[in-house]
Amino acid sequence: MAPQPATHHRGVPVWRHIGATAAPAAGVVERAPVVVVGAGPVGLAMALDLGRRGHKVLVISKLDFIAGGSKAICFSKRSLDILERLGVGQQLLQKGVTWNVGKVFWGDREEPVYQFDMLPVKDQQYPGFINLQQYYVEDALLRALQNLPNVELRLGQQIEAVRHLPGGVELEVQAGESRYQIHADWLVACDGSKSMVRSLMGLDFDGRVFEENFLIADIRMDKEMPAERWFWFDPPFNPGQSALMHRQPDGVWRLDFQLGWGIDRQACVQPENVERYVRAMLGPDVQFSQEWYSIYTFQCRRMSRFVHGHVLFAGDSAHLVSPFGARGCNGGFADIDNLGWKLDLVMRGQAGQALLESYNEEAVTTADENILNSTRSTDFLTPKTTVSKAFRDAVLELAATEAFARPFVNSGRLSTAISYPQSGLNTPDDQVWSGGIAPGSPALDAPANGAWLLPQLGGRFVLLANGWTQGPPADVELIDITQWAGDHSLLLARYGLQPGCGYLIRPDHYVAARWQAPVSATTVQASLARAQGVQQ
Repeated sequence: MAPQPATHHRGVPVWRHIGATAAPAAGVVERAPVVVVGAGPVGLAMALDLGRRGHKVLVISKLDFIAGGSKAICFSKRSLDILERLGVGQQLLQKGVTWNVGKVFWGDREEPVYQFDMLPVKDQQYPGFINLQQYYVEDALLRALQNLPNVELRLGQQIEAVRHLPGGVELEVQAGESRYQIHADWLVACDGSKSMVRSLMGLDFDGRVFEENFLIADIRMDKEMPAERWFWFDPPFNPGQSALMHRQPDGVWRLDFQLGWGIDRQACVQPENVERYVRAMLGPDVQFSQEWYSIYTFQCRRMSRFVHGHVLFAGDSAHLVSPFGARGCNGGFADIDNLGWKLDLVMRGQAGQALLESYNEEAVTTADENILNSTRSTDFLTPKTTVSKAFRDAVLELAATEAFARPFVNSGRLSTAISYPQSGLNTPDDQVWSGGIAPGSPALDAPANGAWLLPQLGGRFVLLANGWTQGPPADVELIDITQWAGDHSLLLARYGLQPGCGYLIRPDHYVAARWQAPVSATTVQASLARAQGVQQ
């Protein structure tokens, strides 16, 4: 059973109290290689990535507890692959509710008009999604960080000033009644949608706020229902609006109800008002208790740039999307996965700052893709004109019998890994491939060497090959499938790996280059240099 929020801090429920951290004496000026601001899932994952790479990391957060409230609950396969690399994937998988199937209902029809599978490519280590309360993810990441001697957590402290320095950043930190300074080589801002770092630097979001509100009602009940995502358009229990249901661990269920614009937000989260929606959806006799109630407004916004000198932004501090589609926290994990190895190389002096510009370009590409899909989802969910509503209803009607219409049903198109076909880090193919995985796309998992492929790639540059006659360059590990025992026909088919072929795979498991025949070490070295941001 989950620890229950027993106390509140300035209106925020406390799931697990950690305690404020002692601060240096007032007036002290410290030096730090890298400071991560924010101890939500994105900030903790960023610190864990850099810490596991051997860097000394300082984490600063205004909260000294893990907040209650489920918040983000849907974690995609791509995020689970990232969390696996950070050493916490399996424990989260075991705790979470696994699901791959989503169903879409319309009106008073009892049968779904459409259903989909979030893991169409089978035989992979992780499922399409798990549902898990955000506090469990934060707890796992926090405990992993506390086992690293090179990572220091300073909780209950607040950034009060940010100033650029030549080759670094100066921070002023408030800790209780005292204030001290830090001169950091790098600052990674993961402090959420109301980012203090962004505000102090005078930066802002651009984008769109939708005139639509939704009620989150996380409830605890014993009712047995499938571990699937159920979405309703215009259901009889919320006519003219939409609703969503997800199962979480510990008998907790996420219910979402579209409310419309111009609502009384405080009144809508009162238990007696929430109960009306819950009982209308689940039946008048359902027994349940309140877990967490909240109202959210759809937003699709981002900063114009995520890299500002030695200050780097990731997660909600850099971009915001509506919750439908599970693109918020999953997008944040994509950010830190992209940034971690690049900042590592820069801090070690093995790459120049141009490599961080590729983080800006690729992370902005991810954010724009998420914003595009989130905007389309919102427009389909909440049509504002007679024409758009007629189009949506026609699509739903056709989807019940016609396969061609089903891809047009958009109940919050769910987060998937995003490719960077135009990235400057890619080496374009010099031959025509009939299959496989193109440069700029994420590697695909498969059974390999008695385990799974992706964990064996680790967090380094890898040359994945099917019989390689040349030695790899320095800082690249050769994984030759011919040296593995067992049948690897599925892996070979997924990658189009004919004898002599090879893939150069980045530390974040994106394909940087591929070759259909043996090539020289010089050719591989050139692709490696390009993938590290060195112009060719």
